[in-house]
Amino acid sequence: MTTTSGPSHIYVGAARWTSGSKSGVFRRAAGDGRWELMTKGLPEVTHVQAITVHPTNPDVVYVGTQSGPYRSTDRGERWERMAFPEDGGQVWSILVHPTRPRTLFAGTSPVGIYRSDDEGASWRRLAKAVQAERVKMPFACRVMRMAIDPARPEQIYAALEVGGAMRSLDGGETWDDCSADLVKLSELPHLKSRIVSDSEMEGMLDGHALCVSGAATDTVFLALRMGLFRSTDRGAHWQDMEVGRFSPLTYGRDVRVSPQDPRMLYACLSPAARSEDGSLYRSDNLGETWTRFDHGVKAESTMMAVALHPRDAGSVYCVSRTGQVFGTEDGGRSWREDRLPDGVSDVYAIACG
Repeated sequence: MTTTSGPSHIYVGAARWTSGSKSGVFRRAAGDGRWELMTKGLPEVTHVQAITVHPTNPDVVYVGTQSGPYRSTDRGERWERMAFPEDGGQVWSILVHPTRPRTLFAGTSPVGIYRSDDEGASWRRLAKAVQAERVKMPFACRVMRMAIDPARPEQIYAALEVGGAMRSLDGGETWDDCSADLVKLSELPHLKSRIVSDSEMEGMLDGHALCVSGAATDTVFLALRMGLFRSTDRGAHWQDMEVGRFSPLTYGRDVRVSPQDPRMLYACLSPAARSEDGSLYRSDNLGETWTRFDHGVKAESTMMAVALHPRDAGSVYCVSRTGQVFGTEDGGRSWREDRLPDGVSDVYAIACG
């Protein structure tokens, strides 16, 4: 069922890692500066790590939390926990299948991918969606983003923090590790990075997001700590897109393909995971060149995520870690900033629809 009734909304998800900070799902209508905290049906303390608006029915919104996935059928007014296994782990990503909208995927920490073919009424863990631990981190590795190739919808890709990337070529039944080439690249001096582990491959395995474009067969775009990387052979090998040629900021937190133009990519770039700067860049040619898109924006912290409107190419929103929401509704000609309420310190997700 497709519906486009009612105004568009922007949703932002925040976690509470600092005592006294605010977390949960914040919502505002497009064109309105007032944020509402949408709490009905959610746990009292909710770490929201992922938000997905259903691609054809914007009344339906999914969020990933520390206690599983939740769904709203009324744009966030009320939430219900989906029938997810109690021991399923924290949900860090939710994907709606592009051609079979009753099929959902949830990515978790510790690493796991669950599939539902009945809109979330039941779930099964994809037993072979596992990844070898190459780097010992103080937190469990997590599935940060999943993407399906629109031209070959049986092909699914996943970005892992801190675990690199993996893929399935059969709808999720079996999975391949796509990280060997990332490890090889980490031997280059400028791609070594170690912060909290004992390995300098840490940075190249610190995956945050990926996307697949219908305009580039077998090509995957990956955002990670050390920049933006591209694979033209379904994740088997990776090349540095060298975004530093176009941006002074290279820490890649998000990358998405435009719903309206498959050659157009957007990327959130910053100095580091926790920083005092961040920006949104756009490429009109599948990442060959990049230009800064968020003109006049002054982010005071890492730019964490970008949301692209599924029906309106002119509406683009991005959010900083500390709750600055920047938006354009005229294709980037003008921008406005709407801050979340005071007390938000760890934003992870933004979505619109």
